[in-house]
Amino acid sequence: MEVVDVAIIGGAVTGSSVACQLAQRSDFSGRIVVIESDPRYEICASARSAASIRQQFSSAANIEISLFGIEFLRSIGERLEVNGEKPVIDLHEGGYLFLATPDKRDILDENHYLQQSLGADIALLDQPQLASTFPWLNAEDISAGCYGLSGEGWFDGYGLMQAFRKKARSLDVDYISAKATDVTQSGPGWIIQLDNGEAVSAGVLVNAAGASGGAQICQSAGLTFPIHSKKRFVFTFECRDTLERFPLLIDPNGTYVRPEGTGYLCGCSPEPENDPDCDDFEVDYTFFEEHIWPTIATRVPAFEAIKPGAAWAGSYDMNLFDHNAFVGRVSGVENFFLALGFSGHGLQQAPAVGRGLAELITTGAYETLDLSSLSPDRLAANRPIIERNVV
Repeated sequence: MEVVDVAIIGGAVTGSSVACQLAQRSDFSGRIVVIESDPRYEICASARSAASIRQQFSSAANIEISLFGIEFLRSIGERLEVNGEKPVIDLHEGGYLFLATPDKRDILDENHYLQQSLGADIALLDQPQLASTFPWLNAEDISAGCYGLSGEGWFDGYGLMQAFRKKARSLDVDYISAKATDVTQSGPGWIIQLDNGEAVSAGVLVNAAGASGGAQICQSAGLTFPIHSKKRFVFTFECRDTLERFPLLIDPNGTYVRPEGTGYLCGCSPEPENDPDCDDFEVDYTFFEEHIWPTIATRVPAFEAIKPGAAWAGSYDMNLFDHNAFVGRVSGVENFFLALGFSGHGLQQAPAVGRGLAELITTGAYETLDLSSLSPDRLAANRPIIERNVV
């Protein structure tokens, strides 16, 4: 049986961020192993998402996490350099543009005040300002919009994940290509059974398994967390018109669209009653035809004439309690940590969560950024984080 100090189940962006930043600490000298069931990263959420970052949340914790995240992404070349090679993730700070109809204007105003108070560079634009700034936009039914002047945009999510992984491996973190099937507490530590018949003994266990097994690992440890695998589609298309200064646009109904190369990509969360648990990756093209395209063509008239392109599906580890991640130590269960339930925000939150868990594991407290509001204990306390900017 392999014996390690810290075992991390899940080697995509979150697990690799934890491993990397733990191994980078001068006050940690233990052995780290990452257990990953999809070593080619073909179906992980990190490789299939729209890969974006924003500060336009309504909760202070999420705003601060992304403020930390954007600074990390801006300096990723220095932070995750290996043998003189600096990773490139093609960060494009094109901004988010959240639109609000008159009945939601108060929420937009409140969110904007909080975002600015925490240092986010967000502009509040009224209808005339929207029309002059974005002449391609149909804002007839819109009261106002919040636009990220800097610090928001999109990047190569797969590149970020691989940069964390490469840096971690350069720091002697081991990666095991296997699926964790069962975990059992053994004294203060844990025994992790693998589907290849082997086992790992670890002093500390971090569950970052995401949609592919995060809930099952919790159940194996005697815990129940409302983490469900939900399928999301990303559709691409081309437009013959050139639309200047196009951000990541969020329609009031939640549909999003942003530039991608010479074209665009888009998507939207379905209504809860049409959002079953799912583990396949089949694409429902009628969702684009019946919901997404009519929405974006109404909002951006130039999108009435488009050429549809590739589409794909990915999975979210959706936290149905409050759509925010569970991060931190689980009270009453020794040396068991969660980084789970990101509900679509995992890529942008991975730098801060990896740093925070590395601090918590090593020192027993957060040092850089207080993530205690994301504690798993909020489930038992029925203390949800109210996030009104869920996309």
